[in-house]
Amino acid sequence: MNATDRTPADLLHSALADDPSRPLVTYYDDATGERVELSVATFANWVAKTANLLQDEFSAHPGDRLALLLPAHWQTAVWVLACSSVGVVADLHGEAAGADLVVAGPDTLEEARACPGERVALSLRPLGGRFPEPPAGFVDYAVEVPGQGDRFAPYVPVGPDAPALALPDGDELTGAQTVERARADAAGRGLGPGSRLLSALPYAGWDGLSAGLLAPLAAGGSVVLAPRLERLDAASLEQRVENERVTHSAVPRNA
Repeated sequence: MNATDRTPADLLHSALADDPSRPLVTYYDDATGERVELSVATFANWVAKTANLLQDEFSAHPGDRLALLLPAHWQTAVWVLACSSVGVVADLHGEAAGADLVVAGPDTLEEARACPGERVALSLRPLGGRFPEPPAGFVDYAVEVPGQGDRFAPYVPVGPDAPALALPDGDELTGAQTVERARADAAGRGLGPGSRLLSALPYAGWDGLSAGLLAPLAAGGSVVLAPRLERLDAASLEQRVENERVTHSAVPRNA
């Protein structure tokens, strides 16, 4: 965490410089039993590879819009930071027809076909696995991303006042505004360095994206992302909190 950070990508760079080995995103799928833990360094490597894919393979430019049609997932978090790295606007659950690129999961492929530009599909299988058969008209992310470079440098510097994030409620935030709101949320939740926030909120808007990635990142903490937490009974949830050293939580109000 650095007071001079002005974009979400800056926040990741500071986390990497501070302690690359600490956990940043721990993801649970309680429907399948999947658990994935990504250190700052591993997460940053995925972001760099994805940003290189955007910039070099898809010729994405600053200001392009990417419709991000994915659920709360560790790979969704990667795409948000990759977009910030390139200067592409991450349009959370945006209209595919008006986007320059689209990224979809198995449940949003038909919606994504309306995009006239590049279409990327994620299987969301454990460990970032491939589709058994790539969806027609889509690039399989898991096939393309491994060969990308492990370091990323934008061809055009990404300024803090450039559009960075478009939300389903119509709000559009610059990089600086995104960081400012994430820091405010972190302070409001009492997050600080070393905090572990358990989030069961969907990536359906700012609240879920902030709790599930941006606020912990801005605070120098980490997130335990568990969007299907309702599948756990009380004893299992208590064990999860203990095992993951959870210090804070964000769950749906009706949970």
